[in-house]
Amino acid sequence: MAGSAGTPGTPRVLRAMNDRAALDLLLEHGPLSRTRIGKLTGLSKPTASQLLARLEAAGLVLMTGTSEGRPGPNAQLYVVNPGAAHAAGLDVTPDRIRAAVADVTGRTVGEYELPTPGRRPAQPVVRQVTDALDGAVKAAGLARDDIHRLVIGTPGAFDPNTGRLRYASHLPGWHSPTLLDELAAALPMPVEYENDVNLVAIAEQRLGAARGHADFVLLWNEGGLGAALVLGSRLHRGWTGGAGEVGFLPVPGAPLVRQVTRANSGGYQELAGSQAIPELARELGIEDIPTGPYAEVAAALVERAAGHDDGPYRQLLRTYATGLATGLASLVSVLDPELVVLSGTSLSRGGEPLRALVQAELEELAASRPRLVVGDVHEHPVLRGALESALATTRDEVFDTSR
Repeated sequence: MAGSAGTPGTPRVLRAMNDRAALDLLLEHGPLSRTRIGKLTGLSKPTASQLLARLEAAGLVLMTGTSEGRPGPNAQLYVVNPGAAHAAGLDVTPDRIRAAVADVTGRTVGEYELPTPGRRPAQPVVRQVTDALDGAVKAAGLARDDIHRLVIGTPGAFDPNTGRLRYASHLPGWHSPTLLDELAAALPMPVEYENDVNLVAIAEQRLGAARGHADFVLLWNEGGLGAALVLGSRLHRGWTGGAGEVGFLPVPGAPLVRQVTRANSGGYQELAGSQAIPELARELGIEDIPTGPYAEVAAALVERAAGHDDGPYRQLLRTYATGLATGLASLVSVLDPELVVLSGTSLSRGGEPLRALVQAELEELAASRPRLVVGDVHEHPVLRGALESALATTRDEVFDTSR
């Protein structure tokens, strides 16, 4: 009696495994010939031909011309059909919602930004989300029903036990206990929610400095200090979704902050957060301090400091590095990661000079010595991570030819 369709080793399952392997190779390497796909997968030419015919009939691959410049006849090339599926991501901050749509190959095909200034939202959150999404969908020349999945990134995290947003008191309108149900009712596609720093880690793991690493910590310093913890290649979110809220961490060198969620700050945030850098510059006698939002001011000061070998700017960079390493030492002592990725404008703009100082300080303060690197994903990393997260699930669903 033949096994069921879902039994490992049956022809249908083996075909589906080969199909997925071929699709992943096409995503990674771009246009490939039948012969090249056969060599990379270990399949015979007839089997590779059947596979490609099957994927083409399913609308998952397209022929895209022929190879040239090699001896013998030109070979037909194949690519993943970009229009086979689309996914969307949202990056939410108190000031704006940035939305984007990507095709199944990962190429961004539509973007939109919705300003949301003010302590009280002018429109309900559900309306803001749908307006931002619709703007990106329209820019992509698509309709809402064309989107297979949406991932929304926010500061803080939605507590899986209650469904309410925690650790983000500065995000007006997002704390209603019915918000997730309202969004689910308003949108036709599955919706997932993820902490913004976790999404940056996903982007770095898939596309950037953490590729090939199963255990790493990503430290993020933008408006606030946060971390993402990846253990055994999986995000560790914690019981309430609050793993990585390191801004609340008590650290030496900063006053002990109590009622941290009410204050929306903690010792590590006070010592090494972006808002501490302009104050440190003033203490060091630096006069030409730029004006603007403190995260932008901090990033500009760090970038300047990275170009100085001595004087008050160099002292600013050293003091900042010591503050960063002080909190990292606690994370490293508990988690013993293989790698630490520094991300966010107040860290990435310091480049190699800041990285080297933090590395040296951390080696003085912690027993284990992970390698420190600066993140590679610089353009909208939260949004890129949201798209990568949405695309991963979308591909699993669309590329499954065993069903």
